[in-house]
Amino acid sequence: MKWLGCSKLSPLLTSPLSQASDDTKTNVERLCYKAAQPIHEDIIKKLGIEELGIQVGSVCVYPSRVRDARACLDRIGACHVPVTAVATGFPTGQYPLETRLKEVEWAVSQGASEIDIVINRQLALSQDWQVMKSILAIGELGSLENIYKAGMVCMMAGSDFIKTSTGKEGVNAYLPAGMVMVRAIRDFHQVSGRLVGLKPAGGLKTRKDALDWMVLVKDELGNEWLNSSLFRIGASSLLGDVEKTLFHYAYGYAPAEQQLA
Repeated sequence: MKWLGCSKLSPLLTSPLSQASDDTKTNVERLCYKAAQPIHEDIIKKLGIEELGIQVGSVCVYPSRVRDARACLDRIGACHVPVTAVATGFPTGQYPLETRLKEVEWAVSQGASEIDIVINRQLALSQDWQVMKSILAIGELGSLENIYKAGMVCMMAGSDFIKTSTGKEGVNAYLPAGMVMVRAIRDFHQVSGRLVGLKPAGGLKTRKDALDWMVLVKDELGNEWLNSSLFRIGASSLLGDVEKTLFHYAYGYAPAEQQLA
């Protein structure tokens, strides 16, 4: 049952995302329907966990799809689900500051309530720490020291979350880098008193992946961080894996593909 409790928590910490180069309105709407009901109702009833009110942390899309996502969520009665936009020249960050700021403003005007911003990695590699902001793209920072510095500068600049990756790099979220990031968050909290969140993203597909990161956060930062205000997992397939596991736990056999469609 302790394992089940972790599985039940995972959807709340998950941000289903749609960031393919060929995203369509239909793809985004499909994602929104899943976000509105992350776990099938019959599984919820079978396990007797209706009172938990399981929900996702947000739906994460490109700025051009924010309006589609917000409209769909509102139409299907999921007004409580926030829309996150990846902005500021995602995924490279190699754009002028003026256009990146305009992209953020535009995404907010379309209905985004949260923004995942991405840093320009060449500034970290050239040791230029003056204008760093918040998706670290850890796979392209060259060293754990750079990851720590980049995370610290982002927090000093006012970031509420530091996120590992865009999901487009060759190397995405991996635990040694996560350890460095949570240590930076802890050090920053000790100095400033501010609570900053962590969002691993990229390559996280199974409940084991989610549990590994949850254990890291719990051990290094404590239970206070195990909520959607301070910990999110950016993943497109994790929620499906959690739901399949809960189905198996509820019914004693693996679901057929169409049962969870």
